[in-house]
Amino acid sequence: MTRKMKDRLVLALIYLAAFFSVILLMVIILYVFIKGVPSVSWEFLTTVTSALKGTTGIAGNIVNTLYIVVLTLLIATPIGIGSAIYLNEYAKPGRIVRLIEFTTETLSGIPSIIFGLFGMVFFGTTLNLGYSILTGALTLTLMILPLITRNTQEALKTVPDSYRSGAVGMGATRWYMIRTILLPSAMPGILTGVILAVGRIVGESAALLFTAGSGYLLPKGGAGLLHKIMESGGTLTIQLYLSMSKAQYDVAFGIATVLLCIVLGINFLTKYLTKKLIH
Repeated sequence: MTRKMKDRLVLALIYLAAFFSVILLMVIILYVFIKGVPSVSWEFLTTVTSALKGTTGIAGNIVNTLYIVVLTLLIATPIGIGSAIYLNEYAKPGRIVRLIEFTTETLSGIPSIIFGLFGMVFFGTTLNLGYSILTGALTLTLMILPLITRNTQEALKTVPDSYRSGAVGMGATRWYMIRTILLPSAMPGILTGVILAVGRIVGESAALLFTAGSGYLLPKGGAGLLHKIMESGGTLTIQLYLSMSKAQYDVAFGIATVLLCIVLGINFLTKYLTKKLIH
């Protein structure tokens, strides 16, 4: 077999693998949509499940998901970006930096169920936060910190060193240079990491099952919005799991359809914002 024929064979296998991946994704999306779209309605999205009213809805779960996403990002984003800035711009290469990077990589490989067990014991029992949205958010913070930190590090590394030396040569302090030059230049990569973290939060279930609980009621009034943080709050993925365990397959596929739309929306938003910031 000639080298040209080998190249063509390898190219054909690459195209076949890519085609298979696309077909597999399309089959999953179409199957879930065909099964789930009939269950999705305005009532399904805006009400909560009630035996007395005879309604089946996921409004409470959508609110809980938004709560956990916002709270987790508020905690994790400053810590993750700050850690990346320290590792990339301040810390001198050595044993400590290697240890921190090894710890970060190890955290990203730990199964989510272990994070759930730790969050339940430490945040829920030791800190007496119980089954609550805050417990779930603190647990998810540990899970997404490596993602945000590593993405921010890689984004900062793409900024040319000439930007740094030029700013320092003009008399700018290091923090001023980081704040006005490096972070804006690295923003597309940082934003990508944050949005990917949102996708992981939305799709997480194992860790939240042990920490956030499965409450599905909507908050009552303005005071209830703040108090809701300390209450049990089941996300869409938790409700999907519970619906499947109760053999409520129509509800489960309806929730799966909503989740797929959210995940697809996050991916499209990532691509759009990345292109917008680059250009």
